[in-house]
Amino acid sequence: MTVNYISVGWYIVENKNEYCKKCGRALSSDEIAITKKLINRGTTTYYCIHCLSEAFEVKQEDIQEKIQYYKEIGCTLFK
Repeated sequence: MTVNYISVGWYIVENKNEYCKKCGRALSSDEIAITKKLINRGTTTYYCIHCLSEAFEVKQEDIQEKIQYYKEIGCTLFK
Protein backbone atom coordinates (compact mmCIF):
# COMPACT_ATOMS: atom_id res chain seq x y z
CA MET A 1 0.00 0.00 0.00
CA THR A 2 1.35 3.40 -0.98
CA VAL A 3 0.74 6.27 1.41
CA ASN A 4 0.98 9.78 0.05
CA TYR A 5 1.20 12.99 1.99
CA ILE A 6 -0.13 16.39 1.03
CA SER A 7 0.56 19.71 2.66
CA VAL A 8 -2.59 21.43 3.86
CA GLY A 9 -1.84 24.84 5.25
CA TRP A 10 0.78 24.59 7.97
CA TYR A 11 0.31 20.89 8.59
CA ILE A 12 0.59 17.66 6.58
CA VAL A 13 -2.34 15.36 5.95
CA GLU A 14 -1.93 11.72 5.07
CA ASN A 15 -3.73 10.94 1.80
CA LYS A 16 -4.99 7.39 2.26
CA ASN A 17 -6.29 7.01 -1.28
CA GLU A 18 -9.30 9.29 -0.98
CA TYR A 19 -12.15 8.81 -3.46
CA CYS A 20 -14.71 11.14 -5.04
CA LYS A 21 -17.92 11.07 -3.01
CA LYS A 22 -20.06 11.27 -6.13
CA CYS A 23 -18.40 8.96 -8.69
CA GLY A 24 -15.94 6.96 -6.57
CA ARG A 25 -12.82 7.78 -8.62
CA ALA A 26 -9.45 7.89 -6.80
CA LEU A 27 -8.39 11.50 -6.19
CA SER A 28 -5.16 13.39 -6.66
CA SER A 29 -3.83 15.75 -4.00
CA ASP A 30 -4.80 18.67 -6.27
CA GLU A 31 -8.42 17.48 -6.37
CA ILE A 32 -8.49 17.22 -2.59
CA ALA A 33 -6.98 20.70 -2.29
CA ILE A 34 -9.40 22.32 -4.78
CA THR A 35 -12.35 20.74 -2.97
CA LYS A 36 -11.08 22.30 0.26
CA LYS A 37 -10.56 25.65 -1.47
CA LEU A 38 -13.95 25.78 -3.21
CA ILE A 39 -16.19 24.08 -0.64
CA ASN A 40 -14.72 24.24 2.85
CA ARG A 41 -11.17 24.03 4.13
CA GLY A 42 -12.24 21.65 6.90
CA THR A 43 -14.17 19.20 4.75
CA THR A 44 -13.36 15.52 4.72
CA THR A 45 -15.64 14.82 1.75
CA TYR A 46 -13.86 15.28 -1.56
CA TYR A 47 -14.79 15.44 -5.25
CA CYS A 48 -12.94 14.93 -8.53
CA ILE A 49 -12.57 17.77 -11.04
CA HIS A 50 -15.35 16.34 -13.20
CA CYS A 51 -17.88 16.24 -10.36
CA LEU A 52 -16.82 19.67 -9.05
CA SER A 53 -17.30 21.16 -12.51
CA GLU A 54 -20.79 19.67 -12.71
CA ALA A 55 -21.70 20.93 -9.23
CA PHE A 56 -20.51 24.48 -9.97
CA GLU A 57 -21.78 24.34 -13.57
CA VAL A 58 -18.40 25.30 -15.07
CA LYS A 59 -16.02 23.61 -17.50
CA GLN A 60 -13.40 21.20 -16.15
CA GLU A 61 -10.78 23.47 -17.71
CA ASP A 62 -11.99 26.29 -15.43
CA ILE A 63 -11.33 24.14 -12.36
CA GLN A 64 -7.90 23.16 -13.72
CA GLU A 65 -7.08 26.83 -14.36
CA LYS A 66 -8.01 27.64 -10.75
CA ILE A 67 -5.72 24.87 -9.51
CA GLN A 68 -2.85 26.32 -11.58
CA TYR A 69 -3.67 29.85 -10.37
CA TYR A 70 -3.62 28.81 -6.70
CA LYS A 71 -0.31 26.98 -7.23
CA GLU A 72 1.22 30.06 -8.87
CA ILE A 73 0.19 32.41 -6.08
CA GLY A 74 1.58 30.02 -3.49
CA CYS A 75 -1.62 28.75 -1.86
CA THR A 76 -0.47 26.34 0.83
CA LEU A 77 -3.21 23.81 0.01
CA PHE A 78 -1.46 23.05 -3.28
CA LYS A 79 2.09 22.36 -2.05
